Amino acid sequence: MKQTLTAVIYLISGLIGVVAFAYPFLLVLAGKATAVNEPYTSLLTTILLVICLIILFLEVQGQAVSAKVIAALGVLVAATAVLRFLEVAIPGPGGFSPIFVPIVLAGYVFGSRFGFLMGTLALLTSALVTGGIGPWLPYQMFAVGWVGLTAGWLPHLARSRYELALLVAFSFLWGLFFGLMMNLYFWPFMSDGWQVGASWQQTITDYFAFYMTTSFVWDVARALGNGLFMLALGIPAVKALTRFRNRFQFELVAA
Repeated sequence: MKQTLTAVIYLISGLIGVVAFAYPFLLVLAGKATAVNEPYTSLLTTILLVICLIILFLEVQGQAVSAKVIAALGVLVAATAVLRFLEVAIPGPGGFSPIFVPIVLAGYVFGSRFGFLMGTLALLTSALVTGGIGPWLPYQMFAVGWVGLTAGWLPHLARSRYELALLVAFSFLWGLFFGLMMNLYFWPFMSDGWQVGASWQQTITDYFAFYMTTSFVWDVARALGNGLFMLALGIPAVKALTRFRNRFQFELVAA
């Protein structure tokens, strides 16, 4: 029952995320705003944080997850926040960010639910550490949470070189797709952004033209950084995290 409830909460959080990314289009369509307002994003961040806390509670109660695994989540979130701080202190080229690879690895090894929690909580923690709190934060939390979530869906391949190739390709593609998603929260409000009444074909064409001229090169740097970072650390990190998972994660089976 609790596992079903947890799945429903994940589904609800996903639907909230989809609605959040659609909300700017709805505002422009209604002619009621020229930018995403702060109270809305603060509420969205609060809702997402509450969802994460509920999921953590249900995971612990429903699966008797080892306290050391929960502690590992906290350590990984903190380490990722530190990486984000270093990124701000010493910016990399373009959109490169070191935070994506640990989130991908956590989701891949510990599962999609762990990955979602790590992604959302890591972005929130890093925003508090670096002062990067703004209307973009809940969108980043959803997007990076989905990075960890989808990493848990990847197949575990027997040969290390194939496994590494899969992780590198996944990290590279998310480096591009993250930027493609994040532009959606402000693009409708731009003067040359979404045109009310345009067909969906025209909307997609306009958006990709905007993306290619403004964000593509920036996102390529992120994608390449993700791929190279994963290439260097992927397999050793997977082995280390897998050993930890196998040692400390367990479930109680009813007699």
